Amino acid sequence: MMARRRVVLSSTNEAVMIKSTPDPDINLLLQELLAGAQSVLGARFTGLYLHGSLAYGDFEPQRSDIDFLVVTEDELAAEIVAGLKEMHARLTASGMKWVGVLEGSYIPRQALRRFDPAHCHHPALRVDGSFDIDGHGSEWIIQRYIIREKGITLAGPLPQTLIDVVTPVQLRGAAAGILFEWWEPQLTDHSRLQSDEYQAYAVLTMCRALYTFEFATVGSKPVAARWAQEIAGGRWSTLIARALAWGHGDVMDSLDETVEFIRYTVECAM
Repeated sequence: MMARRRVVLSSTNEAVMIKSTPDPDINLLLQELLAGAQSVLGARFTGLYLHGSLAYGDFEPQRSDIDFLVVTEDELAAEIVAGLKEMHARLTASGMKWVGVLEGSYIPRQALRRFDPAHCHHPALRVDGSFDIDGHGSEWIIQRYIIREKGITLAGPLPQTLIDVVTPVQLRGAAAGILFEWWEPQLTDHSRLQSDEYQAYAVLTMCRALYTFEFATVGSKPVAARWAQEIAGGRWSTLIARALAWGHGDVMDSLDETVEFIRYTVECAM
């Protein structure tokens, strides 16, 4: 596990090292992302931010994504979205290290300030490399909190100037919303949960939801999982330990237990 580090990229795309970085190859990738976004967006570009495990200092090379947000000055026309899609296709084709775990969204400044389910469809790069307009659900209340409170600014104004304070009530409501929107249907449809990787992801996500219910804040997955282990006693501690230790190629083989842990967490949200 890597200690928290920070890098800020200047508007001239020259890396300015504020602290040592997790990996020089990540920094090179971020430079290319920044240069590409600025080239396509021009004056529409507002800022580039990192969130997720890099922001929390819990980036794990074998399992973490590189989560980014680009803030734009306004809604993007179809031809600009097409330009971003082409830019990301070129970046993916470059074969740069880490490009396969890059994932992020392009959200207009006005829409970013607070979550509005009536205006929640924005261009997004998915972790599989595809790029399209995606719906952004309750999880983006939590992402806004992370970006505002923990996010790493690579270019642009401080995120606190762009995002309103996310309250404890909103955080708990968002955690419950994610459970009901995304996870409760998987109690009957186990298709995604057949994957060992997805089982590990599900278990750690449940720990994170429980942590938010308890403390009205957002902990990283490892922090939330270790806390959940301590309070779980014998019921879920072994399952959580397997999820924490899981790496690509490892076996979870814990479908039934994972489903029951999801069920337990959903019931906690009711």
